[in-house]
Amino acid sequence: MRLKKWLILGLAVIMSISLLSGCGKQKDVNSKEKVLVYGSGDYSSINPALYEHGEINSLIFTGLTKHDKDNNVVPSLAKSWEYDKATNTYTFKLRDDVKWHDGEAFSAEDVKFTLDTIMNPENASEIASNYEDITKIEVVDKTTIKITLQAPNVAMLDYLTIGILPKHLLEGKDIATDKFNQFPIGTGPFKMESWDKGQSITLVKNKDFYEGEPKIDKIVFKIVEDTKARALQLKSGELDLAQITPSDMPQFENNKDFVCYDMKTSDYRGIMYNFNNPFFKKHRELPNALSYAVDRKAILDSVVLGRGMVAYSPLQAGEYNNPDIEKFDYNPDKAKELLEKAGWKLSKDGIYEKDGEKLSFTVNCKEGDQVRVDIANICSQQFKKIGVDMKVAVQSKIDWENQDAFLIGWGSPFDPDDHTYKVFATGKGNNYSYYSNSKVDELLKKARSTDVKADRKKYYNEFQVELTKDMPYTFIVYINAEYVAKPNLKGITKETVLGHHGVGIFWNVADWTIE
Repeated sequence: MRLKKWLILGLAVIMSISLLSGCGKQKDVNSKEKVLVYGSGDYSSINPALYEHGEINSLIFTGLTKHDKDNNVVPSLAKSWEYDKATNTYTFKLRDDVKWHDGEAFSAEDVKFTLDTIMNPENASEIASNYEDITKIEVVDKTTIKITLQAPNVAMLDYLTIGILPKHLLEGKDIATDKFNQFPIGTGPFKMESWDKGQSITLVKNKDFYEGEPKIDKIVFKIVEDTKARALQLKSGELDLAQITPSDMPQFENNKDFVCYDMKTSDYRGIMYNFNNPFFKKHRELPNALSYAVDRKAILDSVVLGRGMVAYSPLQAGEYNNPDIEKFDYNPDKAKELLEKAGWKLSKDGIYEKDGEKLSFTVNCKEGDQVRVDIANICSQQFKKIGVDMKVAVQSKIDWENQDAFLIGWGSPFDPDDHTYKVFATGKGNNYSYYSNSKVDELLKKARSTDVKADRKKYYNEFQVELTKDMPYTFIVYINAEYVAKPNLKGITKETVLGHHGVGIFWNVADWTIE
């Protein structure tokens, strides 16, 4: 009996040693895996044809074209193209060595399917207006596709960076609700491994990526919506890379454990007035008057610590800016003069009113974006000084149709058509302010319909002048993107000008390394 007991104990010890040995080997294998943990905002769906916002799109999907470090258009899924000016037709020759993440071959049919999907009004794509000049899409063969436009549109090559969707997985499906959006299949350098809702999205490298196998094995998009929390998690070692607020940046600078990237952007902030709301629909004079009541320099210095520039135009960061327009420099007396000229009178409580209605409204900010909240609060204080009551509300969800106002952000480092036509033209997908101005519509249409640079410059100059006569927003500041990384992460190009939300840092992620 005693011998049997010792045999059982001995076997248990041997099994324990074996198990521990196995665990040790597994840990050793995992420790060799190169994993990047990125502090990300949250996602509800991933589909580039429907939703423009999303840094993750560029890792999972690729387009016919792409942008290089200087934001020039270069080949991607298309290895070359020709343009026939007589017919406004692009002919793209596609790569023949591309496979979807599920192993199926990519072809011209996928390109046509994607563009048809975006342009189908039933799908309500927020980027549909980018492609409305397309009149015909012809699949010549598996590796050749022709795209004909109704007029020259030099922005089209920029817009064809959009991620292509797999026809074999989505044809005949409801594009907005299909399960594909929760586990997308693309042609990009990384592919989905798992999605823990509200916690993380894990991507693994695509070993068959047509431009070469990525050097990082896995990228985890860890959901950290609060920008302040990202700074804490960088310090605790939970994150390897994150975009943080300018006010948090100094604690990482001159610290050998981190590398800081203060990157230029075309990303501006402003107060967006909702002209679908009865208050601003009735009082169209308010945006222009209130634009004089904002001390932009004070906001630039106090909120973003000088990391950016004062804003007066949506095209200010590029070559099509018009520096001679009205800039609405801080002039509270001018603001009050315009209000009183429009019939507003200062009441006993110090707030303007007109026809028994107080000059009082709420500006919404999206939850987790401390910079926008800080900007809104300072604007509220500055408005209060002249007799305007603007409350600040932080919301997890935005009622775009009915809200009073929103602390908006836009801006693109690419063609000037991007983030102007779809943002300010009547009824377009990103026109969340319900702004409508026939002269603005005409000028933006003319600017996108010519490839003569001098003419485009003229139209965009006039467009900016027209905006100053009928302001859709109170433009406030352009903000740099502040990224912090561990020093062993290599490959980020600090000279690249980033877009809205600091998007674009991952443009060459397949070449990044972890040392």
